[in-house]
Amino acid sequence: MSLTLYHHPLSSYSWKVLIALYENDTPFEPVIVDQETHAAFIALWPIGKFPVLVDRGRGQTVPESSVIIDYLDRFHPGPVRFTAPDSDEAWRTRLWDRFFDLHVHDAVQKIVGDRLRPDADKDPVGVEEARAKLVKAYGVLEPEAAKGAWFSSGAFGLADCAAAPALFYADKVQPVGSEHASVRGYLDRLSARPSFARVLKEAEPYFKLFPSA
Repeated sequence: MSLTLYHHPLSSYSWKVLIALYENDTPFEPVIVDQETHAAFIALWPIGKFPVLVDRGRGQTVPESSVIIDYLDRFHPGPVRFTAPDSDEAWRTRLWDRFFDLHVHDAVQKIVGDRLRPDADKDPVGVEEARAKLVKAYGVLEPEAAKGAWFSSGAFGLADCAAAPALFYADKVQPVGSEHASVRGYLDRLSARPSFARVLKEAEPYFKLFPSA
C-alpha cells in the first residue's frame, strides 16, 4: 500500500480528503495524528496542519486538502473524477471548493476556536462576525443548491468533498434555517452519501471532544 494519510477523525479538512478516498475505494493507510504520532508528523510536515498524504510509490509528500484531491485525481484516479476535464466546468468546481473553504470552513473554525479559549481571551465580536459570514454564505449557496444535486458541475466532486464537512460543522454552530431550505436539502444529500456517512460513523467516538457552546 503506497498511500498514507495523516489526519484526525474530527478534522473537517481531513474529512474532505477521506470522502475522496472512500468515493473511489482508494487503498491507503490511515495514521491519526495524536501525542504518539505528532513528532513524526511534524518531521514530515513542519507546518503541522493535517491532512497530509504520503505517496511512497512516487516519493511525494502532499499537503493541503484541495491539492491532495487533485493529486489523487491525477495519479490515483478512480471512477469518480473530482474535477471535470472541461476547463469551464473545472474552474467553476474549484470556485465552489474555495468558497466552502474560505467562507464556510474558516468562519466555523473561528467560532469553534473561540470555544476552546479561556474566558479572558474570548472574542465575542469576532464570533458574531463569523456567524454573520455563515448566514451570508448560506444566502449565496441557496440559489446554487436549488439548481441540482451537486456543486461540482452537476456531478459529485471536489466542491462537494469540501461542502460536506464545512456545512456539517457550520450547521452545528450556526444552524441552517428554513429560509435556506435548498442548502438544508443539499446537506441532507451529502450526509446520505455513503462516503460521507462512513466518515461520520468513524468520527462518532470522537464527537464528545467537540466543544459545545
